[in-house]
Amino acid sequence: MHGGDLIAEVLKAQGVQFLFTLCGGHISPILVACKQRGIRVIDVRHEVTAVFAADAVARLTGIPGVAAVTAGPGVTNTMTAVKNAQLAQSPVVLLGGATATALKGRGALQDIDQMALFKPQVKWAKSVRRVRGLVPVLEQAFKIAKCDVPGPVFVECPVDLLYDESVVREWYGVKSQSGRTLSERALKLYLNRHVNQLFAGADTAQISSRFNIAPPFPNTANIRQAAEKLQRVERPVLLVGSQTLLEAQEAQRVAAAIEHLGIPVYLSGMARGLLGRQHSALMRHKRREALKEADCVILAGVPCDFRLDYGRHIRRSTYLISANRSRVDLKKNRRPNLAVLSDPGLFLRQLAETLSQNNRWHNWREQLRQRDNEREKEILQQAAEPAEFLNPIHLCLEIEKAIPPNSLIVADGGDFVATASYTVSPPGPLTWLDPGVFGTLGVGAGFALGAKLCRPESEVWILFGDGSVGYSLSEFDTFVRHQIPVLAIVGNDACWTQIAREQIEMLKDDVGTVLRHTDYHVVAEGFGGKGFLLKDSNQICAILQQARKAVLAGQPVLVNAHIGKTAFRKGSISM
Repeated sequence: MHGGDLIAEVLKAQGVQFLFTLCGGHISPILVACKQRGIRVIDVRHEVTAVFAADAVARLTGIPGVAAVTAGPGVTNTMTAVKNAQLAQSPVVLLGGATATALKGRGALQDIDQMALFKPQVKWAKSVRRVRGLVPVLEQAFKIAKCDVPGPVFVECPVDLLYDESVVREWYGVKSQSGRTLSERALKLYLNRHVNQLFAGADTAQISSRFNIAPPFPNTANIRQAAEKLQRVERPVLLVGSQTLLEAQEAQRVAAAIEHLGIPVYLSGMARGLLGRQHSALMRHKRREALKEADCVILAGVPCDFRLDYGRHIRRSTYLISANRSRVDLKKNRRPNLAVLSDPGLFLRQLAETLSQNNRWHNWREQLRQRDNEREKEILQQAAEPAEFLNPIHLCLEIEKAIPPNSLIVADGGDFVATASYTVSPPGPLTWLDPGVFGTLGVGAGFALGAKLCRPESEVWILFGDGSVGYSLSEFDTFVRHQIPVLAIVGNDACWTQIAREQIEMLKDDVGTVLRHTDYHVVAEGFGGKGFLLKDSNQICAILQQARKAVLAGQPVLVNAHIGKTAFRKGSISM
């Protein structure tokens, strides 16, 4: 087996089903070997999409997602997605091609110091120097990506480790006749020795079986202390974040634990949809007010960052319990009264096992529920307000009605998508994908690609802003070529509205924020998909049903929805 075969064997042993890539000569043996072993190779139109897709696979399956990209600009194009995965604590394995080992630093094509670029941005980075090192290094990469606080890892695979030994010897010229001069003979001798070292021991590689990386367990004393505290408080609030679902296969058990606890809960990130659309403990609105009134707050995988105003949303007198895999995030900006260094999902499950189910917070839940209902009425009133083209709130409410129970929602955008986060409810656990704390635009196509491959039975809906769709619109070509039907809706207001709203008011200038009502639906059709133009609110239901019908028939679809401006999110810019 050549080096590409060895890599493919490791991926297969670790349960990898999909390899995302954009082809390049540096990595061709990896792609061919994966295909031969039944790993589906999905080639995209931009390397950043490959990593976003791998990220989505990791989030939905718990198995590290894998992308392979060529050297130089191939790996640099992935940087935004790699950093997004790092901040989202998503286990991704990135395989990067590289120039031949003997040509490093000598001006070869696409040769840069990739390790210096990646080491600060990933959990672990390693450049392989011998063929025999490919298997142990890659297996180590899988372990590190998944353990403790998960994150992306980078493995650099020089091209001369991936091809057959005979081919590599021809590249280096060591199979040719002896050189004429002393320097030529010396160079040939050096290169021959170099190739011998590259392939020494290559046939001794042993492929390990799939690793089972256990999540960090909470301390029993911490569980007991948290349970004793909860038995005494009157107004607890639970905040659940994406980290709680890093063990994707345990999502239902985490949901059952939250239901058992009965604490009013606010869900964010990947945790959205964990309790379904309707649950007596689930709250959606006025979170800041609830936190101010609470006498005990539990942060499950949620750091005190800008989303909690750096901890200032929680009163100093409130008893704060934080469960987090990260020592840094556990105490970021606000030191908790009880810090539990563990997987937050495990913490909630063990806490639920310790406490008997009770209804002692019924009145507190009803108080928050009444506040939620009042906010829902306000939203309905705002949805009925007239707007040029479509009222975006009304559109989101109609999307909420049209999305079926087996759907999965990908969120990629600013103002329109943030509006949807208040109005569109994910139907169940692990049915909402957003970039996370990095706030990255451009995740839509990659996330949808990974999601549809992992959940072929689900309807995958992408909610795009007209700014964000520009990053990955060309991936409609990928959807068509690989027969991956998704339904994209673009909230098109011809503007970077989330920025423009504050910029115009504060600085009296819209510079850099103006777009066009571009015919995105026509572009999607140009790539082979199906497009719809939506301008009339009376047509929303009909066009969404036509779009769903086309998706069910196997076509990727884009609905270009022209929306007007509202004040729904005025003053919402984050810093």
